[in-house]
Amino acid sequence: MAKLVSKKATSSSLTKIQVLETAAAFADREGLAALSMRKLAAQLGVEAMSLYHHVANKDELLDGMVDLVFSEIDLPQLGDPWKDAMRARADSARTALLRHPWAVGLLDSRANPGPATLNHHDAVIGTLRIAGFSVKNAAHAFSLLDSYIYGFVLQETGLPFKNEEELETVATDIADSMPEDAYPHLSEMMLHVLRPGYAYADEFAFGLELILDGLERVAP
Repeated sequence: MAKLVSKKATSSSLTKIQVLETAAAFADREGLAALSMRKLAAQLGVEAMSLYHHVANKDELLDGMVDLVFSEIDLPQLGDPWKDAMRARADSARTALLRHPWAVGLLDSRANPGPATLNHHDAVIGTLRIAGFSVKNAAHAFSLLDSYIYGFVLQETGLPFKNEEELETVATDIADSMPEDAYPHLSEMMLHVLRPGYAYADEFAFGLELILDGLERVAP
């Protein structure tokens, strides 16, 4: 997991992985828009020019940060049943993106993917191909799974509540603002999500299983 370096680096001891981990940790806390080479250098305790020994520019920094996130996603193990492999990979990808929500919109946007990114993609495609998916259907599966994972994380991180207590507060406030009996189906759904033990995160597994079952129909 990306983390702040424990002590200030000197320009001579600074490594590229320190630069990338510190940049990712900064983006985790402050958001990607707040990240600049100057602020990153201040986090590391070095002059901004020292960073350019490790990354040529901001674009190369972003390339490296994305590759760092891909390195945190568990690779499918070739030979494992493809549904198990895709399920485990989806769970790991969601976990990584919840750690680094800034990365959701960047993962597939970089024109210069790093080795972890390329290795990840190759392993996913390889798992599907070995399972008997055609190249065309492997492409369909890869696109569908990533669209679901990324989209779910975007929705999950954008919700106006983080736990059961906050959900109850938000739902109660919405219910109090609605005219009585005006939205009966919405009211029914709100009662459902307010039941003890409900967690929006559990919806991820439900949707993922539907997708995997659907993909099974195009696999031999």
